[in-house]
Amino acid sequence: MEIKNIIFDLGGVLIDWSPEYVYLEVFKGDRKKMQWFFDEICTFDWNENQDAGYSLAQATEDRVALFPQYEDWIRMYYGRWEEMLGGPINETVSLLKLLIDNPRYRVVALTNWSHETFPFALQRFDFLHWFEGIVVSGEEQTRKPFPEIYQTTLERFDLIAEESLFIDDNLRNVKAAEALGIQGHHFKSPELLNAFLVKNQIITP
Repeated sequence: MEIKNIIFDLGGVLIDWSPEYVYLEVFKGDRKKMQWFFDEICTFDWNENQDAGYSLAQATEDRVALFPQYEDWIRMYYGRWEEMLGGPINETVSLLKLLIDNPRYRVVALTNWSHETFPFALQRFDFLHWFEGIVVSGEEQTRKPFPEIYQTTLERFDLIAEESLFIDDNLRNVKAAEALGIQGHHFKSPELLNAFLVKNQIITP
């Protein structure tokens, strides 16, 4: 079916975000120690819970209570959150502009992002205001890959799943979208996304 709607993820696709920007400095370049910290203390799952609306302050206190010996490092996670924003992924932003400017497509975003920190991103990145709308997981009190947030996105903008393309750097999230009939692209680089869009005649070379 012809693609009429493009749904973009933000972090890792259009915005470079990584806690490494803070913790490589904290751990003096020791990647093994930094990875241990992410695997055992401030984990991916723990951070995702905040993407679903849990309070950053409470999440921090919860983790400090579990690991009081690492309190300073834990408090840095959200205390220095803005330093984890590395900037726009300019090549993908250029592709976004092509799609935004094409009247054939409606372009929205669906992001796992804390409602407490997302306003900083809105202030920092002008291109976030190009979208017809953005569904922010923290505001919805759920997150990808749960089907409810995809359904919310389709219903809010009156989109048909089979006419929609979802672009995300997390394969788990792409597969969840595909399970609902949304076409998916697992983002690995702007170059591969460009090739995919050209191959599927969504943009011209």
